[in-house]
Amino acid sequence: MSTATLTPAAVKADTPITLRAHLRHTGALIRRNLLWIRQDPESMFDAILFPVIFTLLFVYVFGGSIGQSLGGGQDRYVQYVIPGLMAMMGMNMAQGVGTGFNQDFNSGVMDRFRSLPIGRGSVLFAKIAVELLRMLFATCVLMVVAVLVGYDIHSWSGLLASVGLSVVFGSALMWVFLTLGVVMKNAQSVQAMGFLVLMPLQFGSSIFAPTASMPGWLRSFTDYNPLSALADTARGLMEGGPVAHDLWVTLIWSVGLTAVMAPVAIHKFRTKA
Repeated sequence: MSTATLTPAAVKADTPITLRAHLRHTGALIRRNLLWIRQDPESMFDAILFPVIFTLLFVYVFGGSIGQSLGGGQDRYVQYVIPGLMAMMGMNMAQGVGTGFNQDFNSGVMDRFRSLPIGRGSVLFAKIAVELLRMLFATCVLMVVAVLVGYDIHSWSGLLASVGLSVVFGSALMWVFLTLGVVMKNAQSVQAMGFLVLMPLQFGSSIFAPTASMPGWLRSFTDYNPLSALADTARGLMEGGPVAHDLWVTLIWSVGLTAVMAPVAIHKFRTKA
């Protein structure tokens, strides 16, 4: 990708970047990232296989027993778990953005970008934009598999609202993993740290099973777990039910994470040696 694609030749590295230039730079970098996916289609395997594997695993391994606790059977569990898996999608895609960002640093790609007179935030915004597109693709795969295993879409507007909310929360999480991608030494470290963060949040939530049977100390954790709030909001929107409290909790987490971690990620990217 040439410098001319991103900025006029007269622009110097220390010249303030205008909003219009930021948008142009971000668009060029999004195109670069999409072309990279086209050249390396294997990078889409996680977006394709993750929703398939997790849906089949939880529906056919745990669906019968957990569905009975919900007052039904496997069909009842399908209606319960699919909105939860949608909420989980953003977190798993967010981990991938941190790993990929770290690999770009170690390969020298980011050093090239930082030597160009482009807005530093443009590099990060482009990375997030492409990962959100991958997340939307994974969500489409999830819903296709969900319908095939018997999921009944009760509200299309609720489904679209749930996807939009998942995108908002997923983009907030990506700032966290972008920061990890900058500060950690290698991709394996980012994956290990992501695993330590993801596992308690995913399984200590209402994504896969109701929290009523959990011990009190764990329920206290799930009550403030943003994934529980996002999953319960998605269920309320898609299946019908109260959403106001969980919606506000999800939005507060999303705004808070973005407000704190976005400046940190951009600063770390600018100052990384």
